Formats: sequence, C-alpha cells, structure tokens
Amino acid sequence: MKKNSYLYICILVLVILLGGMIYVNKNITDSMNDAENEQVSQEVLPYSFRDALGNEVVVNSIDRVVVLYGSFTEAWINGGGSVVGTTEDAITERNLDLDDEVRIVGTVKEPNLEEIIAVDPTFVILSADIENHKEFGNSFEQMDIPYAYMRIDIFEDYLDFLKISSDMNRRSDLYEKNGLKVSKAIDKILDKIPKDSNAKILFLRAYSSGAKAKTDDNFVGIILEELGTENIAKKYPSLLEDLSIETIIEEDPDYIFVTTMGNEENALRALKEGIESNPAWNTLKAVKNDRYIVLPKDLFHYKPNARWAESYEYLAKIIYPQVFE
Repeated sequence: MKKNSYLYICILVLVILLGGMIYVNKNITDSMNDAENEQVSQEVLPYSFRDALGNEVVVNSIDRVVVLYGSFTEAWINGGGSVVGTTEDAITERNLDLDDEVRIVGTVKEPNLEEIIAVDPTFVILSADIENHKEFGNSFEQMDIPYAYMRIDIFEDYLDFLKISSDMNRRSDLYEKNGLKVSKAIDKILDKIPKDSNAKILFLRAYSSGAKAKTDDNFVGIILEELGTENIAKKYPSLLEDLSIETIIEEDPDYIFVTTMGNEENALRALKEGIESNPAWNTLKAVKNDRYIVLPKDLFHYKPNARWAESYEYLAKIIYPQVFE
C-alpha cells in the first residue's frame, strides 16, 4: 500500500513538473512569435511606393483601409488586405462578400468625404482616372491621412497593385496565387496562338446613347491584339468617333465583339436602333456566321483581376476553336 502511495506521489510530481515546463516553453514560444511578428511588421511598415500619379506614398498603418473603387477593393483583398470602407460598386458590381461592419462610403463617382472620415481611415486608395477622386487629395493631406491614386488598365497594372497589397499584408503566397499563377496561365494561352493568325475584328463599346469602336485604349482591345487579331479601328481611327457602316462593310470583320456600359438592355437596344438597323449590317461576315458576340461584363467590362486569364481564354476559344477545344 505504501509502495503504491509512493508511486502515485512520484507520478503527481512528474505531472506538475511537466506541466510547468510546457507552460514556460509556451510563454517563451509566444514571446518569440510576438517578437518575430513585431520585427516583420517593422520591416514592412512604414511602406513606401509611387502611386499612379507619381506621388511618393508612405503608409504607416493598414489597420483601417478605405478603398474608393470596387475593382481596387477586390485587388486589395486578393493581396490579403481588409477594408473598413468602400464604395457601392463593390457590392452591386463586384458582388464582394464583405463583413457587415464595412461601411459603404458613397458611390465610385461620388464618394462621401464625411462618411470616409467617420471610419477613421489610416490609408485611403483612390482612382487616378476619376475626376472627383482627385479633389480628395488636399483634404486627406490636411488631415494627415496617407492616400494613393491607383490605376488598373491592363494586367500588369493589376499585378503591380497586387504586389503592393501583398507586400503590405505580408502575403507573398497570395501574390503567387492571385498574380504570378495568373500570369503563367496567360503565357500558356498566348503560346498556343497560331503565328499566322490574321482574323479581323471590330470591338465595340455600347452605351444607352450609342456605341464607339475601341482599340488598345481598353484592356479588351489589348487582349484581342495579344491574341493575334487585327482591329479594323486601328486602320480606320475615324471609327473611334463615328461608326461608319460603309467602312465596316468594306473591311468585313470576321468577328464583332461588344461590351456594354451601364444598363446592358438599354445599350443593346441602342445598337439595334442604330447601326444594326441598316440593312447592310446583316450582310457582314461576322453577323452571318454568328460571330457578333456580346461579352460578359464580369470578364470584359469590370477589371477581371485574378480572373484575367479567364478573359484571355474566353476570347481565345472563340477565335481559335481548333486550338482551344
């Protein structure tokens, strides 16, 4: 009986000693992790870069970020970031799954300065191409709130934006996943494009008030060019301002691609009542061969961001069905 009691006491002592060692070791590990995280944070922040307007930007905190453009909000999140405020289009157009606490601070064209200030931002991201955004710079300057004007016109712009986001958020894995892997996928698609391609295309951007031809001043035009097509609007720049049915008939494009601005139904109605109402329209090769194609907004109107390779593949499958089956 005494032997058993002695054995129990020894086991109890060992358990207590082991528990103490685990506790001490955990505290040491936690302290090391805290120190490491603090060191990493100090290495990353303050973070400096030049924005799309050439301004030197220094960011000291990304605890409370406000992004005034839906596509930029998505790109920021793709790099591991979070937001406390964004514009209405992040929900209505990008369909982003944001926390309930995220405040909508107006529309992309008309952000509300008071709403922005109310969320106490530590960094604000604006668009370099929206006139109203340029008026906010002085206000943020006076309030000592770091801000940057960004631009995403082409895939390389998105990649640059993503690099800044992933650097600040210490998520190089997301830069690889949402950026470099997309870049490699695009390269694979372009490598398959026939070298002797000579497909002629017309690319239209339709509005409720009419339509205009577009070339490489639009990311879809750039993709089409990289896919080896010949945009007839480059040969006839007048099409950029006036859609001459005579010129279009003369060139007789193999494909006609359309993206819509605003309400798609109204934009397509404007096309039907406009250029499509000409009887000669139905004689076009693209129309007769069912190659008059309205492109989906999520890939060709909004910036596709991490889905950019899908945009390339979508068009490549239409133009080169024999290659991309």
